[in-house]
Formats: sequence, structure tokens, C-alpha cells
Amino acid sequence: MPRQLTERQQSFLACLFEEAAGDMRTAMRLAGYSDNTTIAEVTNSLKEELMEHTQTFLARNAPRAAMAMVGVVDDPTALGNRDRLAAANQILDRTGLVKTEKVAVEASGGVILLPPKRDAED
Repeated sequence: MPRQLTERQQSFLACLFEEAAGDMRTAMRLAGYSDNTTIAEVTNSLKEELMEHTQTFLARNAPRAAMAMVGVVDDPTALGNRDRLAAANQILDRTGLVKTEKVAVEASGGVILLPPKRDAED
């Protein structure tokens, strides 16, 4: 059961990932926290919620990361493609979309069947 957050805490989390663009101090001001309130005071009380919101934020941006990867295929000579691909890979990795690697296993030769072991008494 999620815990109840104050209106100010909810506002802080909403502002952090929208208007403040990740800037903690700006999000705190927008949410109505005093300038005397430390960032640690706010973030320590919202650790779990910050992680959840960060995961949601990355998931929301995963389609853009995928589109950036495909965009490199459309224009492979564009400046910044290497950085664009690296950033897209990081986002997709953190959202759980990782590249699939397939390994082919081949064996040469046949299978040797041995008779069952016998006890010394047999």
C-alpha cells in the first residue's frame, strides 16, 4: 500500500520531472518549500518515490530512445549519431529492453552410450 504524501511532496515530484527538468532546488521552490529547507531533507523522505518516478520517467522516454536508434538508420552520417546511440542504449537498458544475443551451439561427433556400471558382486 503506497504511503500518503503531503500535497507539497506530490507537487515536488510532479515539478521535478516536468517544469524543473530534474533540478531539485527549482522543483522545491515550485512546490512551495522554503529556501532554508535542504535538498537532503526533502529527498531523504522521498527515496522510494523518487526511484519510482525516475523509472516511470525513463519508461516514458523509451519510445523516443527507440526512435533515435531507428533515426540513425535513416541518416547514418548525421553528426552526433554515436552519442545519440549511446544515450538511447542507456535508456533502453535501464527500462529493461536489452539487445538479445543468440548463441549457436554445435557439436561434432556422435554420442557414446556406455553400459550401466556393475557392482563388484555381479
